[in-house]
Amino acid sequence: MNMYKQISLCLPLIFCSQFTLADWIDDAAKNTESHAIKLRQHIHQHPELGNMEFKTSELVQKELKSYGIDVRKGYAKTGVIGVLKGGKPGPVMALRADMDALPIEEKTGLPFASKTKAIYQGKETHVMHGCGHDAHTAMLLGAAKALAANKDKIAGTIVFVFQPAEEGGADIDNFTQGSQIGSRKMIADGALNNPKPEVIFGMHVMAGMPSGNIFYKDGAILNSADHLRIQVNGKQVHGSMPWLGRDPIYASSQMISNMQSLVSRRTDLTKGMGVVSIGSIQGGTTGNVIPELVNMVGTIRSNNEDIRQGILKDLPTLIEHNAQANDVTAKVEIAPYAPVTSNDKTLTKLMQPALAQVNGEGKLHVLDSNASASEDFAYYGQLMPSLFIFIGATQSDQDMSKAAPNHSPLFSVDDATLKTGIESHMRFVMEYPKAAAQVQNAWQRQQSPAK
Repeated sequence: MNMYKQISLCLPLIFCSQFTLADWIDDAAKNTESHAIKLRQHIHQHPELGNMEFKTSELVQKELKSYGIDVRKGYAKTGVIGVLKGGKPGPVMALRADMDALPIEEKTGLPFASKTKAIYQGKETHVMHGCGHDAHTAMLLGAAKALAANKDKIAGTIVFVFQPAEEGGADIDNFTQGSQIGSRKMIADGALNNPKPEVIFGMHVMAGMPSGNIFYKDGAILNSADHLRIQVNGKQVHGSMPWLGRDPIYASSQMISNMQSLVSRRTDLTKGMGVVSIGSIQGGTTGNVIPELVNMVGTIRSNNEDIRQGILKDLPTLIEHNAQANDVTAKVEIAPYAPVTSNDKTLTKLMQPALAQVNGEGKLHVLDSNASASEDFAYYGQLMPSLFIFIGATQSDQDMSKAAPNHSPLFSVDDATLKTGIESHMRFVMEYPKAAAQVQNAWQRQQSPAK
């Protein structure tokens, strides 16, 4: 597959001895696999939209309590925190899963396919776990169950983070109220305050990647995302006499074209990439009337924070000057969704051997480039060293190029994926304490660079 390249690892002897002591992890993951699959299928059949994950939240709380894990709620409306203290002293480590589904009608034909409908932005819609968050929730519950049964072996404390609304809220204006959902709201509500983790780990199942395989890279692994709205006001007039009006459609077409120059002519592309896309443009009602108003909605993406900030700074000025040149007015609104999701380089390097132990070095792969999508996991990574990985979710005997992608009504997750996710969570928290000092020292130097 040309989307990734295999990594070859030379494991230090110290890691070999550690893994000999930790061989129980594979057995523990296998023992909880069937339970996690049942949980995932139940959650998949009963999906809930962002900010509305009430029953999913109740299920998570019930499961965690049954494992003997301390459960806390009251974060980001439906968010749940579980706290497990290990039998040995050590760092506080966080594992995160998202719980929300999408406003999509499922067409997989699975026996546990969703038939659920709910209200999204004031309108009834079908609901489907079309991005794999059902698997994320089940995998983290599986890891929690296995770790709780072996807490005497854990050095430190584990914080299990079950987050709502990663895809946005069903009941709010995500453009103007984005800070009130997802990871930003979990953080604002103090979900990570007591105890306060020093490191966090997350993952995402991906179609088109074979199950049993893990994909990662250091640095940027997912793009930033910022929402864009532009309102252009002109003067309505008959289409046969444009000189008597001011054409917002013509002005908008220039704006769309000129916004591309922010990347092609104003961005240092040696640093990374940027994208400005308009996905919706609405104006006018008939062919022979130049309208008064045009509305545009779009997205801004980048894998480099300097590039992102340059576009955010220059775009409003460019639109304003385009408007002046066409004698119209324009209102520009930009709302952040997420910064670049970036893996801490030291943490990523030191966790490579742990991830290689999940299914073997042959199934651990370094990505050539970051994914183009975005994730609000990025906000956790601004607070502490973080590592985000991709887990292959398509049956390995299928043609990867023909797998229905995430967010498709045909998207599905191979059940075999779950054990990989469960064990990855477990390996991370079992091996991180041995690398904690080195990771934290590098993080502190990064946060306080020499002057």
